[in-house]
Amino acid sequence: MVFSQPSGKNKQSPFGTSDDRRNPKTTFRLKPKDAPPPSMPTVDDLIAASRVVSLPMRTAFRGITVREAMIFSGPAGWGEFAPFTEYDDAESRVWLAAGIEAAYLGAPEPLRDVVDVNATVPAVSADEVAEIIGRYPGARTVKVKVAQSGQVLADDVDRVAAARELVPTVRVDANGAWSVGEAIEAIAAIGDVEYVEQPCRSVEELAEVRRAVSVPIAADESIRRSTDPMRVAKADAADIAVLKVAPLGGMRSLLKVAARLPMDVVVSSALDTAVGMSSGVAAAAALPNLHRACGLGTGAMFTRDVAPSFHVEDGRVALRSITPMADLPLASAERTQWWHDRLRRSHALLVGG
Repeated sequence: MVFSQPSGKNKQSPFGTSDDRRNPKTTFRLKPKDAPPPSMPTVDDLIAASRVVSLPMRTAFRGITVREAMIFSGPAGWGEFAPFTEYDDAESRVWLAAGIEAAYLGAPEPLRDVVDVNATVPAVSADEVAEIIGRYPGARTVKVKVAQSGQVLADDVDRVAAARELVPTVRVDANGAWSVGEAIEAIAAIGDVEYVEQPCRSVEELAEVRRAVSVPIAADESIRRSTDPMRVAKADAADIAVLKVAPLGGMRSLLKVAARLPMDVVVSSALDTAVGMSSGVAAAAALPNLHRACGLGTGAMFTRDVAPSFHVEDGRVALRSITPMADLPLASAERTQWWHDRLRRSHALLVGG
């Protein structure tokens, strides 16, 4: 999707490409019946319409107990800018593109009203698994985090076994923490699962593990943090692609990547607020082929959200738009300024192409 630039130049951005006839590239274009594309909002526009929130979590996840995010309003609704704090500005600018798309263009046309979702179990002890799965009523699939620093393989085996007793379909996610040898050993010990997500860090390692095991391999970080999302497919490194709206630059960008990948796709969240989650659900609802439960129920991990979280009912969430509550859990003035500064740097890179 193309935004016009304030400078009047039609620069390349994550929303589309330039009109340079010497180097034409595929992009999403508005249909003739649609309104003209809006201009890229200025950074001051975004800050003026924004709130920085600090959401407490029920259980530590990715090493954090509080999730910070910036949300902002636009003519089409609300968008979110929430790259994890360790991400640099170049990577963060793509997350900003996704938020602007949501607030200024809105969601693509849906093909379904509800989306099957998985329960998500952090790296907790086995005796806590049942309580966590209970936060996802009717879920028939659960994703279990494994390979947590400070734990051992036996902890993973016990956690997965506890989930398997309660839910028919279990998938695991190592977040790239294993070596090839560790992955092969762990997969054998854990036993039958739907798939193993990102067992190792590199594409080459994923391909090596995939050749050595019979369990399907899913790629997450190797797609969303890669300059070439198709590299996983070219290397025959995965059976399933886990796609996330914000790291790919928006809902339409995700749909474009999904259309090119010769494998099943699972849409997942990046620990999004209800605002960001609405974009994930919208992307999943617009996918022509969706065969597996998506990771779009993580609102259950917050004790407070910016709006009523996507409620899981019978293992599904319903497509809906989000309006944040008036009484938001706002971040401190110091952290708000930190996010404003980050937004300015990321916006400069986004507009600069």
